Amino acid sequence: MLHDRLLVKTVPDKSERRSSAGLVIPDTVKLATRLAWGEVVGAGTGARHVKTGDRVLFDPEEQGEVELNGERYIILRERDVHAIAKEAPERGTGLYL
Repeated sequence: MLHDRLLVKTVPDKSERRSSAGLVIPDTVKLATRLAWGEVVGAGTGARHVKTGDRVLFDPEEQGEVELNGERYIILRERDVHAIAKEAPERGTGLYL
């Protein structure tokens, strides 16, 4: 990857969701402008805050998509990343933004 570009593999979200009223929302329902989690598999030399292996939150609708060896990846700039998930070392469980 060049400059501040990132190659991200999307993490499929196969879980059912629940509304605030407790109704089950099946996975087949498409919600408008939903952000997605992905794992960075490649980072350019200009990326300052994101590195390979990080789990990032981004908008998949606005980014370029590429298929390599039969797998789907997203190419985006570092500035298009909304958050980086990190494990809290003092607690040891869960992801924290």
